[in-house]
Amino acid sequence: MLAVGWEAMNQRVDHGAPASPRSVSRPDTDPCSGVVVIAGRPNVGKSTLVNRIVGRRVAVVEERPGVTRDRLELDAQWAGHHFTVVDTGGWLVSGDSLDMKVSDQAERALSTADVVLLVVDAAVGVTVEDEAVARLLKRTGRNVVVVANKADNERREADAWEFVALGLGDPRMVSALHGRGTGDLLDEVVGWLRPMEAGSGRAEGDEHSGAGPSSGDATGLPAGAMDCPRVAIVGRPNVGKSTLFNRLIGEDRSVVHDLPGTTRDAIDTLAITPEGPVRFVDTAGMRRRSRTEDGTEYYAMVRALAALDEADIALLVIDATEGVSHQDQRLAERVQASGSPVVVILNKWELVAKPDRDEVLWEVGERLAFLGDAPVLKVSGRTGLGVHRILPAVSVATEAYHRRIPTGELNRAVRAIQAAHPAPGSRIRYAVQGASDPPTFTLFADRHLAPTYLRYVERKLREQFDIGPTPVKIRVRLRGK
Repeated sequence: MLAVGWEAMNQRVDHGAPASPRSVSRPDTDPCSGVVVIAGRPNVGKSTLVNRIVGRRVAVVEERPGVTRDRLELDAQWAGHHFTVVDTGGWLVSGDSLDMKVSDQAERALSTADVVLLVVDAAVGVTVEDEAVARLLKRTGRNVVVVANKADNERREADAWEFVALGLGDPRMVSALHGRGTGDLLDEVVGWLRPMEAGSGRAEGDEHSGAGPSSGDATGLPAGAMDCPRVAIVGRPNVGKSTLFNRLIGEDRSVVHDLPGTTRDAIDTLAITPEGPVRFVDTAGMRRRSRTEDGTEYYAMVRALAALDEADIALLVIDATEGVSHQDQRLAERVQASGSPVVVILNKWELVAKPDRDEVLWEVGERLAFLGDAPVLKVSGRTGLGVHRILPAVSVATEAYHRRIPTGELNRAVRAIQAAHPAPGSRIRYAVQGASDPPTFTLFADRHLAPTYLRYVERKLREQFDIGPTPVKIRVRLRGK
């Protein structure tokens, strides 16, 4: 049972509350430390411009306002210069609670910027929202370039000159969709960033308070950051993934709202924790394809699945107040198929009535029994209850995922396993570990081994070498073949 399997691991990983993690940004001495923030009102083509700059379709794009909500940080390069480009949600003067949270995330991104690209719509002209964003940018004191997007022809280029009225200099006419003018725009951006490499283009005391770029491949990042584990936070919509994500990285990095489907992009942040560098990835809520809408929700799910396949460990978040649904079971099967270790997170545990808690744990063990000894943690992303146990559990799972067992030790264990319970009609003559990530064992046998015996061997190997909940692959090769 899952809950029982966790009790043994809990003795190993519950070391008390560790120090709060912190997300990192590139230091000022890093030649790749430039941060370019894409800002503007909704539906002016910010995400299309981001995709054009990074050279691939990463940000979700759709012809309606409000598609982007979280700030998405990506690595980009131009003319040999590496920098971080940040896509933000549309900034609004007023709106509902979700709009205000999206605007707040956009303003947080501005505090990290070296250069801000204010994107406006050349086909529409100057709007009240454009003027409000321009006033906000003037107060920040950042380097601002006005980008008149959708300038697909000479007539629209002529009309775009009205954006001079924003008071931020001459506009740069581009078409992010077709690539027109984007090369000249990037030349100017690099021109702003290059002087910051030799000296410091920021004012004294000006620090980047946001998270670092997603790849972690530049110099100046903490040791081990390049090879740190990727931890994907997955689950169905509205189970509290973004709240937990923000709690783990120590800042409000993702937009949190009661509306299901708030998160749409896979947002990843490198956090320096007591267990070492960890890259957490917040994903969109996943549900059955038959219930997935076309467009934004579909592409958000595709990105979430891609993040899961690239992850070293998955945190499967379940709403403890609702228990394990059929949708949770299907998602757990998908996580298991990815080959990554899984840690089951029962979120919102503080809202479960005490008389009902044993039943919830029994239900988890019964319905997710196929996950084996996957640890089950009872936490609250909102209050922080039990969150301190997640990082040690991730550390234990990472260690087991990369475990290499010497051939001599492995064969001594296999001989002891067979001595205690011989294989019916066959014999394992030799065993080797062919790979890790996850541990993969090849057994050389006289004849085929029954599936039940292979499960017995797997269980004994887990116990002998303390492999824990990580997936294990066992292959059988017959003698002489």
